[in-house]
Amino acid sequence: MKYFFILLCTFSFSLTAFNLVFAAKPAILYAEGGKFDKSFNEGVWRGAERFRKENGIKYREFAISSASESERYLRRFASRGSNPIVVIGFSQATAVKKVAPEYPDTKITLIDTVVDLNNVKAVSFKGQEGGFLAGALAALKTETGKIGFVGGMDIPLIRQFACGYAQGAKLIKEDIEIFQKMTGTTPAAWSNPTRGRELATSMYERGADIIWAAAGSTGLGVLQAAADHKKFAIGVDSNQNYLYPGFILSSVLKRVDLVTYNTLKDFQNGVWKPGVEILGLKEGGLDLAYDEHNENLISDEIKQKIAKLKADVSNGDILVHDYVETSSCPF
Repeated sequence: MKYFFILLCTFSFSLTAFNLVFAAKPAILYAEGGKFDKSFNEGVWRGAERFRKENGIKYREFAISSASESERYLRRFASRGSNPIVVIGFSQATAVKKVAPEYPDTKITLIDTVVDLNNVKAVSFKGQEGGFLAGALAALKTETGKIGFVGGMDIPLIRQFACGYAQGAKLIKEDIEIFQKMTGTTPAAWSNPTRGRELATSMYERGADIIWAAAGSTGLGVLQAAADHKKFAIGVDSNQNYLYPGFILSSVLKRVDLVTYNTLKDFQNGVWKPGVEILGLKEGGLDLAYDEHNENLISDEIKQKIAKLKADVSNGDILVHDYVETSSCPF
């Protein structure tokens, strides 16, 4: 009976501690482009939902429409005791730099850019490595020798994608022709599917048979254009293969879902730590999506070549140029 009483007290204490940890609820502050963009933000949501379903812990959330809202909503979450807070996108870095020091006990995970503060974990990705695989895949699959890239807002992170894409494609086919367009220079570039469709249509009409879209919900217009023209597109961030089966060659996965899930889980387990983490192919932060929707589009031979390239990048035999570091692309 004494042992049972001790066990019951231990369990009760653990349960109380667990409830206290999440009493104020975690929070998610999405980037521009909408929560259900079928891309970057939606990947974060899936990670949060996975945690919620496993643990029964609800979370607060808000999707900003412009960077000017970031500081207000981040401070609102922190002042209400939300902990941890997952903040999405480079455009929210300024808000994190300002608000985080005001709430030193609030743990913030900032995804896709770097901020060095004692209560911030900044997680970014070697986007050039994901782009490299996408470019190699496009070059191995193209029949016209012409491929395209449609980016969202013209920022270094998207140029990083584009440069890796060009490097991967030219490694496979040196004389390949690559059409490249950015959608715009403001956050509105992430949420303009009509413009994405127009840019992709122009490229298809010029002979491209594969286009990679790295443009948030704007990219949905690119995917639609692929289906319209019976050509191929490559998705980004989330697995978008299911959207237009038979026309989405693959998707470059940016595992923001895992980053979000791991943030909530680490906080739950008391092991969340601040710092900077950069994820590439080696760390499992990026990959190409293979599933039932594209299994007949990519041959085993191409998959084997992609696997070899992935291994070569992971072990350092191939160095993928990083536009963010140099502000230039030699490809």
